[in-house]
Amino acid sequence: MFGREFVDSSERGRDLRYLTNLHNNEAGRMTVASEMQQECKCHGMSGSCTVRTCWMRLPSFRLVGDYLKDRFDGASRVVYANKGSNRASHRADPRHLEPENPAHKLPSSRDLVYFEKSPNFCSYNGKTGTHGTSGRTCNSSSPALDGCELLCCGRGYKTRMEQVTERCHCTFHWCCHVSCLNCTSTQTVHQCL
Repeated sequence: MFGREFVDSSERGRDLRYLTNLHNNEAGRMTVASEMQQECKCHGMSGSCTVRTCWMRLPSFRLVGDYLKDRFDGASRVVYANKGSNRASHRADPRHLEPENPAHKLPSSRDLVYFEKSPNFCSYNGKTGTHGTSGRTCNSSSPALDGCELLCCGRGYKTRMEQVTERCHCTFHWCCHVSCLNCTSTQTVHQCL
């Protein structure tokens, strides 16, 4: 209840952004609540459990974050809809969120939703301030976000060999001096087209 009053109180209006934010706020609260676990501690002489104190423990931030990240990856786009068409139902403010694609199921109270498409980060767009991914260094063997397949947006990448000089074999000398050698190596660099 405190979380609802604290977080939701900043939401203003009755538009699609308002409904989406309220829905996602509630999904986050439900995630935290469902992952809480009971912990107990025994009190008594010589370790006996004559009195047992129990409480609900919040899940770790990492656990909640991982769960919400999975929900984020599966988020569905929603549109603004009205239930019913008569005036009486309209006065009751029956607006709700519906999937943009009618073939998709209604979002559950634990699903995350969005209403605006993300900008295209693949190409330069001065209006939104995105620089695109052309020229970005990528990892050809990674399936993650730094991987060439994803980062280069399917445009492909070029590979080149590069001589890199770095400080290496550093040693600390008493007091207050570090000496290093310069090591040169050849590295394979991949860049998005």
